[in-house]
Amino acid sequence: MSIKGIAAKIFASVIAKKTQKWVDAPLETQQRVFEGLLKKASSTTFGQDHSFSSIKSYQDFATKVPVRDYEELKPYVNKVVAGKSDILWPGKPTYFAKTSGTTSGAKYIPITKESITHQVEASRNAILNYIHETGNAGFVNGKMIFLQGSPELTEKNGVKLGRLSGISAHYVPNYLQKNRLPSWETNCIEDWETKVDTIVEETKKEDMTVIAGIPSWVQMYFERLKENTNQNIGDLFQNFELFIYGGVNYEPYRKKFEELIGKKVGSIELFPASEGFFAYQDRQDKKGMLLLLNSGIFYEFIRADEFYNEDRKRLTLKDVEVGVDYVMIISTDAGLWAYNLGDTIRFISIRPYKIIVSGRIKHFISAFGEHVIAKEVEEAMAKAIQETDAKVNEFTVAPQITPELGELPYHEWLIEFEQTPADMKKFISILDQSLQQQNSYYFDLISGKILQTLKITSIKKDGFREYMKSVGKLGGQNKVQRLANDRKVADILVEYRVDSH
Repeated sequence: MSIKGIAAKIFASVIAKKTQKWVDAPLETQQRVFEGLLKKASSTTFGQDHSFSSIKSYQDFATKVPVRDYEELKPYVNKVVAGKSDILWPGKPTYFAKTSGTTSGAKYIPITKESITHQVEASRNAILNYIHETGNAGFVNGKMIFLQGSPELTEKNGVKLGRLSGISAHYVPNYLQKNRLPSWETNCIEDWETKVDTIVEETKKEDMTVIAGIPSWVQMYFERLKENTNQNIGDLFQNFELFIYGGVNYEPYRKKFEELIGKKVGSIELFPASEGFFAYQDRQDKKGMLLLLNSGIFYEFIRADEFYNEDRKRLTLKDVEVGVDYVMIISTDAGLWAYNLGDTIRFISIRPYKIIVSGRIKHFISAFGEHVIAKEVEEAMAKAIQETDAKVNEFTVAPQITPELGELPYHEWLIEFEQTPADMKKFISILDQSLQQQNSYYFDLISGKILQTLKITSIKKDGFREYMKSVGKLGGQNKVQRLANDRKVADILVEYRVDSH
């Protein structure tokens, strides 16, 4: 084994021991994080507004600090974005991670010196954990690729601004720089198709051992490689050992990946976000990800089935149960306080605390990492109706991940028209363009040829009503689900179709 491989195994052993210490003392670890966060931020505007200095217990905190989502925290964030200091966290953030907003445009998530350090450490430790568990360290001598956004950053009032993946690109350790692909110049290419083709040329003759990225993007890279070389990925990269992924559910892609690769490789699932790095897969032989309790994040949980109740109860780690879906609430060393991330998680173990991501508290589509929400599809529909002669009774949207005849995946809009538009192509174009304008992730997927333009399935008159009756939800306060990340609704509704476009 090489010197680098030996060093990696030694370092992995050290990190494994440190990890085990907080794994063995989860509640004490979270209490320490909780107290540290409050102490550090007590003199900030947010800390003073919520009397941090008088908080002596978690119950005090839960009483004084309400759960907020981004829109509710936005008055504070706006002050940070405007360049003011000591608002949510001491000083100014080091970065803003810019993401698609939910109700009012772009979101600017603050990233501080402390929080980016924890993000980088979590990424590193996920790989070191794999080395320690499997004993495999040979891949550290090969080439590694992390498919991500451009590392070029802009500035907003003196704070660097970019996408999280681009920010993270600035923190690749020196000992991996020579191993890392693609080149900096290639990584900065904005046009995704051009970027992927360039990456294919840069990597096809290299000894690739680690490949990481969102599955939909990696699938496109693999397909382009196969077209270019006429080889399975496993034959082309004979030492390819580790696939690292996150962002979307991998299961819909698994079969396709196995076909493209042609052999079994190790994998690590991650749960990162602009707001923090929450968990990583710590065992190859068991499902689930280890919840990171010592990374500057204090966790609270609210049962998903009680989330919209007035008397909902906020829970800490000691109160959670296996098999229950919880909305995850976080307070972080980036200055997010009792922040509703929007994700729902489910504990599959509490010794240690291990989770799976079970969905979002609100309906959405993110089968490909696009994070499309109800407001976006409703605004697109309103625009299409306004600009055409169409009249619509009801509609819902679902992803079509595995279309027939080798087509690209797409979003399927199932629509019951009262009056079908005279120009259906125009109607579809307005819908699709509106969605691209509202959602940068969807735009990237369309322009990158990961998705094709949406398709419409016309549902017969009263088709939605018959569907609601068939599932026992006709009348009352029941509403048609506007969109979903699966096809449970769509696969029933297609039985009522009259046409497809």
